[in-house]
Amino acid sequence: MASTTCTRFTDEYQLYEELGKGAFSVVRRCLKISTGQEYAAKIINTKKLSARDHQKLEREARICRLLKHPNIVRLHDSISEEGVHYLVFDFCIYFLTVLAELFNLSSLASLLYLSHSHCIQQILESVNHCHLNGIVHRDLKPENLLLASKLKGAAVKLADFGLAIEVQGDQQAWFGFAGTPGYLSPEVLRKEPYGKPVDMWACGVILYILLVGYPPFWDEDQHRLYQQIKAGAYDFPSPEWDTVTPEAKDLINKMLTINPAKRITAAEALKHPWICQRSTVASMMHRQETVECLKKFNARRKLKVRNTESCKCTFMSTCRAVTSRLPPTQRNAWCPLTLQLTTTFSDTLYLVILFYLSFSPYAPLYQEPQTTVIHNPTDGNKSFVQFFTVFFPPSLPLCALARKQEIIKVTELLIEAINNGDFEAYTKICDPGLTSFEPEALGNLVEGTDFHRFYFENSLSKGHKPIHTILLNPHVHLIGEDAACIAYIRLTQYMDVNNMPHTMQSEETRVWHRRDGKWQNIHFHRSGSPTVPTK
Repeated sequence: MASTTCTRFTDEYQLYEELGKGAFSVVRRCLKISTGQEYAAKIINTKKLSARDHQKLEREARICRLLKHPNIVRLHDSISEEGVHYLVFDFCIYFLTVLAELFNLSSLASLLYLSHSHCIQQILESVNHCHLNGIVHRDLKPENLLLASKLKGAAVKLADFGLAIEVQGDQQAWFGFAGTPGYLSPEVLRKEPYGKPVDMWACGVILYILLVGYPPFWDEDQHRLYQQIKAGAYDFPSPEWDTVTPEAKDLINKMLTINPAKRITAAEALKHPWICQRSTVASMMHRQETVECLKKFNARRKLKVRNTESCKCTFMSTCRAVTSRLPPTQRNAWCPLTLQLTTTFSDTLYLVILFYLSFSPYAPLYQEPQTTVIHNPTDGNKSFVQFFTVFFPPSLPLCALARKQEIIKVTELLIEAINNGDFEAYTKICDPGLTSFEPEALGNLVEGTDFHRFYFENSLSKGHKPIHTILLNPHVHLIGEDAACIAYIRLTQYMDVNNMPHTMQSEETRVWHRRDGKWQNIHFHRSGSPTVPTK
């Protein structure tokens, strides 16, 4: 059983490459020195954690110790040291690793017919185990589903219990607004008491995506997206749904039931004919038919990629943007929905390919200071753009997409540091010789970060009320390999001392320079409202 120990992590484990990163943590591959066993270590910087964050960490570790199931990533060790805490998990194959090797295969077999039912069954098994143990995951989405290995028949494993909560039986209560927008349930959006049914709603979204490659609810405007979800406004349009069995549609309908009291449970879903009788009920879908359906879907709904760096639309829009840059002979091999897989890989690999490229539009939401990119949202741990970077060498134009997304992401991190009043994090992202024009400087050119320190130590105090920043339509201009400029409109929402909401707007331009592989802000120009709420 995993337990918190007082030994030094480095005495027992050897750390290797980084696998992912969050706001206060990083995940790295590691080996246990005594056995040579491979694991994934989640390394949390506890110095930056608030008392509430410490409680969340303890809860995550407690939940992970409790859950032992073949379809759930297992916690093997928990080690606490001064300023840092290590959680040692199963080492699972991330999407990028599997797919990078897949595309290096020299010979490719004919298209496979894959069992979507079996993939969903594994997800439901993990969710059912959570619910039987009084755990609600709250953030079910493709990014939190990993492969146990690259072998045929590898299990899908549920990961990341950072937002999970503990409930008693069928308890319904308001546990806060948390999750990922496209997968949020109506009751969460209405801020009503909720419980285990929120996970089943997310399973319905996942199943819908798996079957046709696009989400049941979608709108670039988050408010309209939420209205769709609350109304349960989805359908099964022809022709892409014509080849999907009535039983599969019935299961989706039962999962996407607006009333949580009437929504199907995980245990009930596992007994559904489409799951338990898949050899006779769940038909295998030919992916080429799915491709044709998606082309028609995109044409009908007029969903376009606005520009190369905005590949957040539908699955097929992304495929077209990618494959248009490849020689004709390579296009079928590169387009994820027309991949010709060998039998070396499990059917779950297709699940991951389809999941990852179909719908990863937003990062998780928390009721804490946060930064949301409306035009080009990215995920902090497993970026949509990082996925493409694996396959396209620097000589190809799509690599510019990755660098543009890096600039958007580092700009998000900088503004997050401002919202959090974290001067240390701010100075790590900024060049020591940072220059700036901003309203607070009354038209003077400011050099260095000492001028900004005053605002961090006073106006941006640790006890400030929640601040939410939105970046509208960020535009990135690349200046060679190691320099870039980003321009955007910044909206800042905050509560004043009388608990009245306010919104400020400013127009910003930031110049970034990369030194030793790290982007640093060297200059910015801001007009409009001051950054810091003054009242």
